[in-house]
Amino acid sequence: MVESLFYANETAPMLNIYNTLAREKQRFQPITDGKVNMYVCGMTVYDYCHLGHARMVVVFDMVSRWLRASGYQLTHVRNITDIDDKIIKRALENGEAINTLTGRFITAMNEDFDALGVIRPDHEPRATEHVQGMHDLIAKLIANGLAYPAPNGDVYYAVRKFEGYGKLSGKSLDDLRAGERVDVDVNKQDPLDFVLWKAAKSDEPQDAKWASPWGEGRPGWHIECSAMSCHHLGSHFDIHAGGSDLQFPHHENEIAQSEGAHGHAYVNYWMHNGFIRVDNEKMSKSLGNFFTIREVLEKYDAEVVRFFILRAHYRSQLNYSDAHLDDAKGALSRFYTTLKNVPATESVIDWSSSYALRFKAAMDDDFNTVEAVAVLFELALEVNKQQSGELAGQLKALGAILGLLQREPQAYLQASIGEAEGEYSAAAIEALIEGRKAARAAKNFAESDRIRDELIAAGIVLEDSAQGTTWRRG
Repeated sequence: MVESLFYANETAPMLNIYNTLAREKQRFQPITDGKVNMYVCGMTVYDYCHLGHARMVVVFDMVSRWLRASGYQLTHVRNITDIDDKIIKRALENGEAINTLTGRFITAMNEDFDALGVIRPDHEPRATEHVQGMHDLIAKLIANGLAYPAPNGDVYYAVRKFEGYGKLSGKSLDDLRAGERVDVDVNKQDPLDFVLWKAAKSDEPQDAKWASPWGEGRPGWHIECSAMSCHHLGSHFDIHAGGSDLQFPHHENEIAQSEGAHGHAYVNYWMHNGFIRVDNEKMSKSLGNFFTIREVLEKYDAEVVRFFILRAHYRSQLNYSDAHLDDAKGALSRFYTTLKNVPATESVIDWSSSYALRFKAAMDDDFNTVEAVAVLFELALEVNKQQSGELAGQLKALGAILGLLQREPQAYLQASIGEAEGEYSAAAIEALIEGRKAARAAKNFAESDRIRDELIAAGIVLEDSAQGTTWRRG
C-alpha cells in the first residue's frame, strides 16, 4: 500500500492532467472532494495481450497509484469485453464455447498483468454481466429520439441528432461524411450512424445471443462501456482513460450515448496514452513486428518492461526495440546495485526533502514519470556518494509509488529470464566461483582467469571485494 502524501490538516494536491476533451492541461478538481472515480477501457479477450495492452495497463496503474498516494479515495474500474465479433469468430474456429475461450484468456491476462506489477482494479465488470443495463440505455436513447430500430432488427444511434458529436476527437460531421466508405448500409438512416444492438445471425452460436425488446441479438461494442461505467461510477464521473486508438470512434460514441441518455456531462477528464512503435514502425501483425506480453517476458524481466514503459511520458509514442529494453535493463540494474551496496533503512517518505518535492512536482505535472525517474537517478547518485541507508530508504519508497525497486536487490540482480539461465543456474555459478576461489588460493591464476572468462562470456558479472565475490547477470 502506497502511503498518502497528505493528511487532514494539509492542503489538497495540485495535480494537473492533460484533458483530451479540452486539448490542454487542466487543474484536476474531482466532482466530490477527496474522491476520484476512474474508468479505464480494458481488454477484448480472444487472444493473448500484446505490448500495447501492457503500456495501457501499466500507465493507468501508475495513475491510480499516484492518485491514492496523493490522498484521494479512488474507485478504479477496468472492464472486460467478453462478447464481440472477434470472440465469436475465434470460438467458432476453435470449436469451443465462448465463455471457455474468454475465461482462458482472462486468466492469461491476469497472469501477464500480475507479472507487470499491475494492481488489480476495484471492479472488473464483464460485458456479458451488464446486458440488461445496455437494454435500459438503448431504450432511453430511443425514447429521447437519438436511436431507432432498423428493419433488419439492429438498433442504431442517430449521430446527427446529438449536438456536439466530434467534440472529443475534433472531427466534424462534414469531415466524417467526406471520409465515409462507398458501401452504405441500407438499414441506416444515415451512413454515420453506429450500431447499439446487433440482431442475431443464423450462423452465430446460441451463447452469443440474448433476448431483447428488439429481438434476439447482442450489444454493440460502444454501448458496453457506457452501461458498465454508469453502473459502477454513476452517469457523471471524473476520469475516463484508454489508448489513443480508442479516442475515435469508441470514446466519441460513448459520450454521445451517455450524454444522450442522461442529458448531462458524462466525464470531466479524458486521458489517452500514446502508441507503441516497434523499431520506429507501427506495431502490427501484417508487418511481423507484433509481440505479446508473454513473448517479451521470455526475454526480459517484467520489472524491466514496466520500467521501460514508465520512463517515457505516457502521452508520447514509445519505440520498442531490444536495444531500448537492454538500456532499461541496465538502468534498472544500476538502481538495484545501489540498493545492494547500500542497504535501505525502511522509512516513510520525507516529503520535505528536495528529492521528494521534485518527484511530487513531476508527478503532479500530468504524471510526468520522465522527470520523476530522473529524480530517482539523482537520488541514487547521492546514495552512492553518501553511502546513506536512510537515503536508500527514500529511493526505495519513492520507487514504490511507481511500482519499482521493491525486490531484494541481489535476487533481482541474479534473476534469470526464460532460457537466459541455460546451464548457468545460481548453484552452478556459485560452484564455479568456489572453483575460482580455490584456484586463486592455489596460485593457479590461469584456471582462475579461465573461470572468470567463462562466466563473463555467459553474461555473468563478478564483483570482488574484501568481503568476498558476489555476482549478477549482465
